[in-house]
Amino acid sequence: MPVRRHRQRLRSHGNCFSAAEAADWLHPVLRSHSSFGPDVTRQQTVQLLRKFLKNHVIEDIKGRWGAENLEDNGALYRFPPTSPVKPLPSPPRENLENFPGDKGKLFKLPSSSKRTWKKQEFLQSLENLARPKPDLTEVKKEDSLQRREISQEYVQETWRNIIRIHLQTILGLPSLEEVLQPAQIIPEFVMYNMNNTSKHGVVILQDKAEDLPHWVLSAMKCLAYWPRNNDMSQATYSGFERDVFRTVADYFLSLPEPLLTFEYHELFVNILDLLQPHLERIAVEALQICCLLLPPPNRRKLQLLLRMMARISGNVDMPRLHDAMGTRSLLIQTFSRCVLRCAEEEDLDELLSSRLVSFLMDHQQEIFQVPTYLQVAVWDHLQYMKVAQCKQEKEEICAILPTYSYCKQITPQEFEEQKVSTSQAAMAELLENIIKDKNLSVKDKKKKLKQFQKEYPQIYGSRFPATEAEALLLENKPTIKQPLLSLRKAKFRSLRY
Repeated sequence: MPVRRHRQRLRSHGNCFSAAEAADWLHPVLRSHSSFGPDVTRQQTVQLLRKFLKNHVIEDIKGRWGAENLEDNGALYRFPPTSPVKPLPSPPRENLENFPGDKGKLFKLPSSSKRTWKKQEFLQSLENLARPKPDLTEVKKEDSLQRREISQEYVQETWRNIIRIHLQTILGLPSLEEVLQPAQIIPEFVMYNMNNTSKHGVVILQDKAEDLPHWVLSAMKCLAYWPRNNDMSQATYSGFERDVFRTVADYFLSLPEPLLTFEYHELFVNILDLLQPHLERIAVEALQICCLLLPPPNRRKLQLLLRMMARISGNVDMPRLHDAMGTRSLLIQTFSRCVLRCAEEEDLDELLSSRLVSFLMDHQQEIFQVPTYLQVAVWDHLQYMKVAQCKQEKEEICAILPTYSYCKQITPQEFEEQKVSTSQAAMAELLENIIKDKNLSVKDKKKKLKQFQKEYPQIYGSRFPATEAEALLLENKPTIKQPLLSLRKAKFRSLRY
């Protein structure tokens, strides 16, 4: 920053600058810097200068600092004679060695593809799904069948039906009418979220205006990898990480709508019943599908936010972000309303959102994996429709969507009977495996069979009803060993003749 001599109140001050001059110079520098971007406003520049004054990066011409009372005016300031910058703590070497090398690329945006959301390309993306090469004989058979053109409307309706079937099955609901309407499932969003992702699985947006501002991404990256990927050439100060965290929090709190949207509030609230240890796998599968329904900008922002939260929560080198609250509790309390809340504020919302955000943060890597089985189900159904043959001309083709079998409740008596029969069948199979195992010696096999007979005498008795059968199977021929030394017994004859 350039400094010069200024005159104020009949006095001359050298090597100083006014607050307005500092803002004039610093504002274009921030806008052109790769860590901030062109969205930085002059007011944000003044706020940064206030942080400089508070942490003694600059001081007024009387040497005063420590407050944030800097205004965009002609007040004079100067640089202190000594630098307030303290060296950053270097992380332990073993932590760096155990840290994966690709984590530094979390928030980098790969080169965007030229695909758009046009319906024609949406249908083409479905055609390009990976599938096995058909046999030549099968191709000839398919050519002889009557093919039917698949409309884009039918493709979209297929996506809606399959997603609803899977969700209804996972959630165990008799109907989704009160939770999710067919019009709320937008196939273009689902396909875009599946096909336009980076190698880390993060959605890539075509319209950069819908993406996170560059300065927010830089702040999130700084926190996610603190202090490993922090720019060592930039000056920091005590409490720097707290100011960066507040910057990120202010952005997400200022969003007009939660990332899960008001529209899907009831859907995500119904998943809360699945957030139990024994239902964890089911909850992850349900959230996988539900997060695919989000608009691509919302899904991207949510995924990046959860990745940042997970890394901050597990970072032992991160200083405390709050004096009286743990880092994990602070993260959940700060961002819960940014993720899930109802359009009408309710007291229960905070508890529900905190519970969901905690689960999302712990399982974000699994939840944002693309469920490819949905693509396979849609493609198989459409292939069936294409090769279906009408019995008569102009006959309507009625295709049945994938069906799923449900558990049928049985009586306690039936359960006990099935339990016994199933267990006995498994034990009988185990016995046969022991008998037919050619790698076991006769001695080891006898030992295992004896142990089996002791544990399961009924099953063993049904397999070997007589000892002859067991002896014949094991070739139980007794071996007679000759004595090492044979002594003849003395014959005593009577003395009488």
